[in-house]
Amino acid sequence: MELTEHQSFGKFLIVWFGQLISTIGIGLTAFSLGVYAFEQTSTATAVALITLFTFLPNIVLRPIGGVLADRYDRRTMMIIGDLGSAIGILFILSMFIIGSIELWHIYVGVAFSSVFSAIQSPAYKASATDLLTKEQFSRGSGLLQLAESSKFLLSPIIAGILLTITSIEVILIINMLTFLIAILAVLGIRRSARVDRAGREKKPWFTDLIEGWVEVTTNKGVLLLVIIISIVTFYLGFLETLIGPMILSFSDTRTLGMFQSISAIGMLISSLCIGIFTMTKKYAKVLVIGLVMLGISFSLIGISTNLYFIIFAGFLFLGTLPFVNMSADVLVRNNIANEKQGRVWGIIGILSQLGFIVSYSLAGFLADHVFNPLLIEGGALSSTVGSIIGVGSGRGIALLFIIGGVFVVIMAAITSRLKPIKLLEQGMEMVPGEPVGIMQD
Repeated sequence: MELTEHQSFGKFLIVWFGQLISTIGIGLTAFSLGVYAFEQTSTATAVALITLFTFLPNIVLRPIGGVLADRYDRRTMMIIGDLGSAIGILFILSMFIIGSIELWHIYVGVAFSSVFSAIQSPAYKASATDLLTKEQFSRGSGLLQLAESSKFLLSPIIAGILLTITSIEVILIINMLTFLIAILAVLGIRRSARVDRAGREKKPWFTDLIEGWVEVTTNKGVLLLVIIISIVTFYLGFLETLIGPMILSFSDTRTLGMFQSISAIGMLISSLCIGIFTMTKKYAKVLVIGLVMLGISFSLIGISTNLYFIIFAGFLFLGTLPFVNMSADVLVRNNIANEKQGRVWGIIGILSQLGFIVSYSLAGFLADHVFNPLLIEGGALSSTVGSIIGVGSGRGIALLFIIGGVFVVIMAAITSRLKPIKLLEQGMEMVPGEPVGIMQD
């Protein structure tokens, strides 16, 4: 029996809630390990390496996870992914408990978790299409981003408090418990069937990967959209990796947590608005406007050392990001057939996240050896640019933000003239308006 619209959205909410809790747990661990690494080394490179190992395996292996999401029960894939991620955190916890923790242990643990996240992520992404009608796609996207924002909104506050009253070991245990909640939430929905299972199981894995690649690359609008988002993630990776070292260069951990949490309220508000109010058109226009606002706010983060100004810029940046992500998400989801979405989201995952890989690889080096030396006392730009944005160990990172924001605005102007992006909205009748019945009673 196929699900009614109300039942399908209810089941989507169950899965979403579990992922919301686990995302908060992931944020607790990411914040705490980042602070630990910076306190041990006082370098942005150590923080950047943790971020790199956290995301690199996930991004590289996501196409394989996409194939699994199309071949097998997507619920099972999410459970396996969460279990494996918990094991990686358990390894780090064990090293802390026996008292022999080193940075490379953290790198190994987060990388192991990332491998299994590559299995979970495409299945989770595709399951939204399983359970939502076409008219619910924008609302679902808003809720997905609301869950994602929780690691910026709630996790830093909770982690900041926990780090003052307990140990990092307790935080790692909490993270593992949140994975358990996510697994129980997935088990709360009945087992799913898959669309066109028999025909696809006989195909070689490589063939499935090629099909996903062809789906993305032969649609010029989707391919251009992926390139645009990859550029956005390139600069977002700099922000995620370097905002901590920049603020910690003139303030403390509690202030960093406050910045991340307060600025993420913008993401919370925007995600709530998207989740409550349904959008059905003008996604391309929203995308362009969002990119302009992203670029402006990204540059504003680096303009001043005034914490309130930085928080305002961060609020504006994260408040705009959900609109950009939602527009891209719906345009892709509406132009790709559901039975191929696991593979397609896997391919899109690796292509769109290439920006993160590059920025995570370069962030530490650029901050410590290129930009920061320019704006320390006596640096090459200390008397020119430094007279405007300030001089100090973290002002080079600020300059990097300013330059990055300018390039995003330029990209927005180019995007507004790309006809294939606009044409994506004309192809939004490909996906049926009702749930396709993958999740069944």
